[in-house]
Amino acid sequence: MTNFAKAAFGRITDTKPGDVRAEEAANGLVHVVSLILTKTADALIDPKLVLSWLLTALGAPGAMIGALVPVREAGALLPQLALARRVEASPERKRFWAVGSAVQGLAALGIAASALLLSGAWAGGAIVACLAVLAVARSAASVSYKDALARTITKRRRGAITGLAASVASVTVFGVGLLMAAGLFEVAVWPLAAIIAVAGGAFLLASVLFLRLHEPSGDTEGADDDGSLSALVDPILTDAQLRIFVASRAALAVTALAPPFIVMLTAASGRSALNELGPLVMASTAASVLASYVWGRLSDHSSRQTLMLAGALGAVVFAVVGGLGIALGGLGGAFGAAAAIFAAQIAYEGVRAGRKLHLTDMAEDAFRARYTALSNTLIGIALLAGGLFGLAAEQFGPAPVLLVFAVIAALGSALSMGLEEVQQKD
Repeated sequence: MTNFAKAAFGRITDTKPGDVRAEEAANGLVHVVSLILTKTADALIDPKLVLSWLLTALGAPGAMIGALVPVREAGALLPQLALARRVEASPERKRFWAVGSAVQGLAALGIAASALLLSGAWAGGAIVACLAVLAVARSAASVSYKDALARTITKRRRGAITGLAASVASVTVFGVGLLMAAGLFEVAVWPLAAIIAVAGGAFLLASVLFLRLHEPSGDTEGADDDGSLSALVDPILTDAQLRIFVASRAALAVTALAPPFIVMLTAASGRSALNELGPLVMASTAASVLASYVWGRLSDHSSRQTLMLAGALGAVVFAVVGGLGIALGGLGGAFGAAAAIFAAQIAYEGVRAGRKLHLTDMAEDAFRARYTALSNTLIGIALLAGGLFGLAAEQFGPAPVLLVFAVIAALGSALSMGLEEVQQKD
């Protein structure tokens, strides 16, 4: 056990039997470094920013650019229900995560190669196809990660690990954004292709590293059922707490949908959103740096309270921003837009930390992968439906949509009050 691992994760005093407790500090280090690599890579191939700019520069059709975010989000969430049983039957969940990360790395390298070798519709089609492969691989990593985390790290320490990794990754991405904003980094096709290739390498390195996780074998039988679709969806019908969690998470998903509408308000004030891109990226990453670890530690204490507070914060932020948008016709330039993005990102980080830890801690070992897959599949459908807000913004403007988001976030916060304090359970 390294001194760094001891310092970061404390002395292991848990008296539960098994090698996992003795190796928990080393496991924590593997989790943190692996997540730093993959979270950084995720940000470097962000479809909302990097890939959309890349396809525009390559002359890809607008329909392909518009497909980037739906392909990425739906592809990462919708397949998880089909993968859940395979994960439950696996003696080591880490292998699913490692394979998923490796395939994401290869897909990212495919995106980089497509950008360098192709142009126009050919480049757009190849990049969207690679992104679809990456998204499906991400779904395999996502559905298995909570199980791997729960089997290797004890309660009340998991949030610190995921929060620390998110904060460190955000610092890295902030540095890249700062170089771009300062003009020290040329924003062109080949440098972005190189960055995407680096992201691919980070995924591959994380895959190799994660296999060093000390994970106990067992729990391969899962639930006593026939593996049918009805058995897979049965938890949402029989577990009231899961229904409340999915409902609150669906409502709080507006914290992920809001930033593009804030950018639209920036453009509405007569400024080009692209001209303000650097400050907005830095504001978003700065919020992640400051908030991720704090929200993670709070989630270790109570993921329920984290969801309540983050939802309430999101409601206040969206109400203020939407109200200012209506009153001023915009956000008053780069400073106002950056402040709005900063506050919205803090709320989003809270929702993200709270819902991940709550689902990890509420589900039993044999059902965790299934609960994760079922929840993510339902949220994937909700996010697809969330695309209708874009049509509403075209008709009524982004400010009224943000006011609607404020009401929905408040509803999500209220629904979270009905959740149990799962961190207090043995």
